[in-house]
Order: sequence, then structure tokens, then C-alpha cells
Amino acid sequence: MVVGIFLGKLIPGVIESLRNIEFAKGSQINLPIAILIWLMIYPMMLKVDFSSVLNVGKNPKGLIITGFVNWFVKPFSMAFIGYLFFKIFFAPLIGPELADQYTAGVIILAAAPCTAMVFVWSYLVDGDPGYTLVQVAFNDLIMLIAFAPVVKFLVSGASNLTVPFMVLFYSVVVFIVIPLALGAWTRSVLLRVKSEEWFNNFIQKLHPVAISALLLTLVLIFAFQSDNITTRWFHVILISIPILIQVYFNSSIVYLLMKFFKVNHNIAAPGALIGASNFFELAVATAITLFGPESGAALATVVGVLVEVPVMLSVVKICNKTKGWFCHM
Repeated sequence: MVVGIFLGKLIPGVIESLRNIEFAKGSQINLPIAILIWLMIYPMMLKVDFSSVLNVGKNPKGLIITGFVNWFVKPFSMAFIGYLFFKIFFAPLIGPELADQYTAGVIILAAAPCTAMVFVWSYLVDGDPGYTLVQVAFNDLIMLIAFAPVVKFLVSGASNLTVPFMVLFYSVVVFIVIPLALGAWTRSVLLRVKSEEWFNNFIQKLHPVAISALLLTLVLIFAFQSDNITTRWFHVILISIPILIQVYFNSSIVYLLMKFFKVNHNIAAPGALIGASNFFELAVATAITLFGPESGAALATVVGVLVEVPVMLSVVKICNKTKGWFCHM
């Protein structure tokens, strides 16, 4: 993150050129970031055994809990927390216009459940990759229908919001469909022509690629928003407070519900992480499309990334430390 901000200040012309490279005209999806995210989640997709996906119906509790929290708790709790902090507690410090913008930004962030990054979090908690894939696909299908109306309803008090469907469509295709198709095809071919032992070694060798791509993704995101972050550093701190509360609040709800309903840890932990994290690529793209790259809404979505990555790693650690809670299941 620090390197990204430094590069954004040091070579602004180069960074601006990279920021303007789109996946498709009008998509608002940055191509360099898309490529890095492909490299980040491709190794995770290789691990997905599609035969295990068919067994999800035998244990639907994890899917139901994740879907409930993501769509009936998370956006509405974030709208309430955002309103409370920006429109009441922080109003004297930021003014009414930025209060509206920041509220809109955090709502957009909360209404986009995490997709690509979930596979990284799931990997770190030894989650079931097949079940994680179904959880992500389930959220994506709901998001295609519910994202725009939920966000419009919740932000209606702050702005006259129209969420462009094509931004959502391109995001799902770029960040889920393409790497999933590549992973499935590669897995099928390699298991057919090589041994399973060779394939498992191949996946292990790709792990450094995924981690490097994650780090470079963060570098670019923060390079693109370096001016916003450095010129409004105090506001960054203020924005991070409700987002921080939201992450721990939602991950705790999902994790405790999973334990209460006796869901296995390899499903419960990724579910908690899905419930806490956000589809920040979509959120940033949507905020920029609707309000502009220098808007308060765009800044709020970027601060979401700033807060989410280190906080999610702490949630990963908590899930790993409490694995014993689920041993009897």
C-alpha cells in the first residue's frame, strides 16, 4: 500500500496511463488489475474439484447463512453505521456534502460481497474450495439482480443513484467467469495427461505467483488513488472506523451462526470471510462511474481496500485459532 502511494506520487504520468487501460470500452474495469487478479485466483481455481460442487446440496446450511447475512444484514447494517458516523458523529468535521458521498461509498462497498479475494482467504483457512466456489457463484447470481436496487434504495437519501448494469456484468465476467473457465480447463487437461502427484506439485509452485499478484494488485490500486489518500489522510482515518466495525460485525455474525447450526469449519471459516469482505473491484468501479475518480464515494471504496486486507488477515488468524470450536462437528 505504501509502495503504491509512493509510485503514484513519483511517476504520476505512468500511473495515469495504466489507470486508463480498460478491459473494454466503458467497462470501468482496469485491465492491468484484471490480469493481476487472474494470476491471483487462477491457482485457487485449479484446486476446485467440480465433483465436490455437486455435493453442496447435501449441506445447504452454510450457503443459506452466507446469503442471509450478505443480503439481509450487511448492506443495511452498513447503511445504518455509515449514517450514524458520517451524518451525525463526523458531520461537523466533514460537512454535509462529503457525509453524503462517504455514506454512498460505504453502502456501495457493503452491497458488493467479495468474489475474487475470497479464494485467497479460503485458501488461508483451509476452506473447502468447491463449497467456496458455490458460495461465491450464489452471491454473484444474487448480485446481478439485487445489487442495483439495494444500493439505490439505501443511497437514495444521499444521491440520485443509477447503477450501470454493464459495470456489474463486466466485473463478474472478468473477475470470476474468465479465471474459473481457465482453471477448470487447465485442471481437466493436466489431470488427464499428468499424474495427480505432479498436478499437486504444480499447484504448490503457483502459490508464490498468487501472493505476488495480490501484492501487485494492492500496489496499483493505491497508486491510482495516491492523490486522494494523501490529500485527505484525516478523512481516510474517519472513513476506516465504520468500515472496521462492519468487517468484524459481519464476520462474527456469520461465524457464530455457522457454529450454532453445526457447520463444518472448512465451510464456516470461508463463509465468515465472505460475509466480512467486499468485491472492492466492483465497488471502486461503480463509485468512479457514478461519482467520478476524485469523489468522496470513490475514496470511501478505496479506504475499504486499505482497511479490509490487514483486517481480513486478522479474521483469518482468528478462524484458524478457533478451529477447535468445530472439531466435534
